[in-house]
Amino acid sequence: MRLLRRRLRPSTFGPGDRTLLRNGQVVAPLAVADTTASRRRGLLGTTGLVGALWITRCPSVHMMGMRYPIDVAVVDRAGTVLLTATLRPWWGMTRFRFRASATIEAPEGAMTAWDVRPGSVLTIGTAGTQPV
Repeated sequence: MRLLRRRLRPSTFGPGDRTLLRNGQVVAPLAVADTTASRRRGLLGTTGLVGALWITRCPSVHMMGMRYPIDVAVVDRAGTVLLTATLRPWWGMTRFRFRASATIEAPEGAMTAWDVRPGSVLTIGTAGTQPV
């Protein structure tokens, strides 16, 4: 019973142990979902997000089961942003893109605040400012 209660307890995701870089500039703390389990789980069961979540090998996302809106950026292998969008709970989704390599999820309004748009280059940095 305790385990069930713990799973249902609202929680905020993040911040991660890395940084999100836009064109070489640090914009936010970043968590990376790079295992099958972490990619599958994503932000499900959370009530908010601090920073951003980089989901590897993820050309599209959906909002089934989500509780709050998010911004997403779909990037290719080089980190070039192909698409940015704001997705709403339960019905939002991005279309599959052949060139897409990863999807970055962030709180609603974050992509605009960070000046992330198609053509920007997003990379993963360590706790400092150097790209990984």
